[in-house]
Amino acid sequence: MSVSECQYVTLGGMRQDYCITHDGRVLLGVLGGNAIYSAVGARLWTDTVGIVSRVGSDFPTEWSDQLSNSGINVEGIHRLSEPHDTCTFYAYLSQEERVDTDPASHFLRIGHPLPKALLDYRSSTEGQTKRDTFSSLAIRPTDLPAYIAMVSGAHLAPAHYLTHTTIPLRLREFGVRTVTLDPSERYMEPSFEKELPIIVNGLDAFLPSEKEAISYFRPLEKDIWQVAEAFGAMGCRFVVIKQGARGQSIWDNEAKRRWHIPAYPAKVYDVTGAGDSFCGGFLVGLEQTGDVVEAALRGSISASITIEGSGALYALDALPGLVHARLDSLRPSVTQV
Repeated sequence: MSVSECQYVTLGGMRQDYCITHDGRVLLGVLGGNAIYSAVGARLWTDTVGIVSRVGSDFPTEWSDQLSNSGINVEGIHRLSEPHDTCTFYAYLSQEERVDTDPASHFLRIGHPLPKALLDYRSSTEGQTKRDTFSSLAIRPTDLPAYIAMVSGAHLAPAHYLTHTTIPLRLREFGVRTVTLDPSERYMEPSFEKELPIIVNGLDAFLPSEKEAISYFRPLEKDIWQVAEAFGAMGCRFVVIKQGARGQSIWDNEAKRRWHIPAYPAKVYDVTGAGDSFCGGFLVGLEQTGDVVEAALRGSISASITIEGSGALYALDALPGLVHARLDSLRPSVTQV
């Protein structure tokens, strides 16, 4: 892909995943990261997607080559001069419940030896709540590639607070029309009551999970629509609350309308990356159609293909025409609430 062809970009992490799936399978040291899953979700609907991320000098070069060979622009990936640990651990207790700490106890639970890479592991999201300094792998405005001025849509995957407060404004200055953001679970808590509106204000779409949305308002008990409207009041056009197997709840803050979109009835193999893949498909759909429902439908289809296999690039092997066939099948299931 040439630079001039990069119309969409996803910004976030590129990781080395260690995962225990919901049915007890183990994946060790495989290519992962929310920037990649969201880029793949977008790539199902367009040929012009790039990634902006930071990796250490020890990040496998063959993985960058795999991305490039898959048609994803990698010029925005910054390889630092020193090594950095990009190991990520997570264990699914069910298709809906995921934990990302204490790997020793979870490998013990399934009778599998703890991988050496996880001996001193704490969390892949350490430092994401810092309000004053960028950590080494946190994307900053100076990381934006030269082609960003030609990009029409950008999605920020879960990342550091400072990344999410500084990058959207810079994207707008470059003329990026559509900016969407999926928050970090680390700052979706009451202590960020004053800071979160800084992130949400001006976004085209804010896309938290239901767990994150509810967590932010605790101990208050709000239903899903009260939560969505509260986020909308912070100054974004659309709020999309991802609810896993139950689909998505959508709030149009300008038209004051709401919809529910069910998840496509896919055969689940591995739910890793489903939410990120949704966000990638949503970005392309919103930029191409301007319609939040059509955007969410495309996101749902991206997620449905991602969860039917395993691996960050699995969905790119989908049969030609599959996404549009599923889109036509799912569209009649949308309900206005």
